Amino acid sequence: MSLGTLILALVTVERLAELPWAEANRRRLIAAGGHEVASGHYPLIVLVHASWLVALWLLAPGRPVNLVLLVAFLLVEAGRIWVLTTLGRRWTTRIIVVPGEKLVARGPYRFVDHPNYVAVALEIALLPLVFGLWEVALIFSLLNAAVLWFRIRAENRALR
Repeated sequence: MSLGTLILALVTVERLAELPWAEANRRRLIAAGGHEVASGHYPLIVLVHASWLVALWLLAPGRPVNLVLLVAFLLVEAGRIWVLTTLGRRWTTRIIVVPGEKLVARGPYRFVDHPNYVAVALEIALLPLVFGLWEVALIFSLLNAAVLWFRIRAENRALR
C-alpha cells in the first residue's frame, strides 16, 4: 500500500468512525431535552465532505506526497482532536441546543469561537495540497466556505 493510499484510508476511517459517536451524542443531547436547529443545510455538509473524499480517492492515489504539507495536515488533525475531546459528549455533526447548557469555554474555545470549523477548513484545503491537487483544494474550500457561511450563522443564532 502506498503512503498516499494509507493517508486516504486513515482519513476515511477517521471520518466513518466519527459518525456513530456523533449520532450517539446527538441522541443523548436530544434525550436531555435538546433540539436540533437549522437542519436544512446538513445534507449539503454531508455532500461536500463525502464528495471531497471521493475526489481525493479518485485523484490522489499514485501521486507524490508533500511531506511538509503532510506534517501541517497532521498538526491540524491534532488540533481537531483537541476540539473533539474538549467537547466530548457534546460533540455532534448537527446543531443541537440543550436549554440551560453553558457554552464550552475551555480548550481551543478559549481562543476561537468555532475551532472545529477552522480545523475542517484547513483539512479540506491541506489534504489535497499534500498530493499537489490545488484545484481540488480550491473547489472544496470554496464549497465548504459557502456551507459554513450558513452553518455558522445558524449556530450563532441558536446559541444566543
